[in-house]
Amino acid sequence: MRIGIIFGGNSEEHPVSVKSAREIAKNLDTDKYEPFWIGITQGGAWLLCDGPDTGWEDDGRPVVLSPDRTVRGLLALGHGKFEAISLDLVLPVLHGKLGEDGAVQGLLELSGIPYVGCDIQSSALCMDKSLAYVVTSAAGIPTPRFWTVPANESVDPGSLTYPVYVKPARSGSSFGVSKVTREEELADAVETARQYDSKVLIEEAVVGTEVGCAVLGNELELITGEVDQITLSHGFFKIHQEDNPESGSENSTITVPADIPEETRALVQETAKAIYRTLGCSGLARVDLFLTEDGTVILNEVNTFPGMTSYSRYPRMMAAAGMPLAEVIDRLVSLSLTGKLR
Repeated sequence: MRIGIIFGGNSEEHPVSVKSAREIAKNLDTDKYEPFWIGITQGGAWLLCDGPDTGWEDDGRPVVLSPDRTVRGLLALGHGKFEAISLDLVLPVLHGKLGEDGAVQGLLELSGIPYVGCDIQSSALCMDKSLAYVVTSAAGIPTPRFWTVPANESVDPGSLTYPVYVKPARSGSSFGVSKVTREEELADAVETARQYDSKVLIEEAVVGTEVGCAVLGNELELITGEVDQITLSHGFFKIHQEDNPESGSENSTITVPADIPEETRALVQETAKAIYRTLGCSGLARVDLFLTEDGTVILNEVNTFPGMTSYSRYPRMMAAAGMPLAEVIDRLVSLSLTGKLR
């Protein structure tokens, strides 16, 4: 099976995507799959390369994904002309803007090539945290109390109850996120968030434990990984911004399985499935949640293509449930081609 694997991208999550692609390369069964590696540089150039190892930007040749359904694949430039390369499937290992927000999914829909993961609508919906909150709360699922600050608008600092978290509405990996404990800190936090998105989200802080749930499947047929739990010494979870995340985080510890009662674990998993279905997710997603002292499960955010690095939460949760990354890849391929888990 000829699989195009797109990685990199020109969002702030480019380095995380490259690491995810390297981990997938280690676990991809080349007896089953013939990979075609498409790296997107931070400047936005698409390159057909031998893989995501160091130096891929220097050795690749220009390539585009054809939106013409009669081609159903790549157009690679070589010797002054384009060569058509047919693909059976695309695995978009992209995080953040232009990767998880429906943009590349739209291009893949035009191309007519099956692809792994959420479609245009669910990708865009989950990427915008405020819209995801509106939809899930309408379905009766608790969310934090929140406010949105559109571009060129401000918010009255005296109207909020502190502490609050200020975030870009459409970004990931905690880029641009600030915890604000006093009114006078708000304006700077909003400006920090606006470096990543013109639309800003302000959330009232939830007192509780951060937990996560890996979900795999389509519609009614869903499976989950083991629930994980984040313990913070201070601040907020932002491991992808650490200098050396492979060796751990300076302020957080992740426990898999989470140290919570069995009935609570089941509630977290069922709530994650309900959120996944409500937002129209397919293929895979990581649902991040808060667990309060009284047992309430509250949505934090949904990542439609979560990190697949050696230290990422999604593959660790699935592995703890007995499904190594190689098997996760196989099941995602099956879901994309047949709509069913195998």
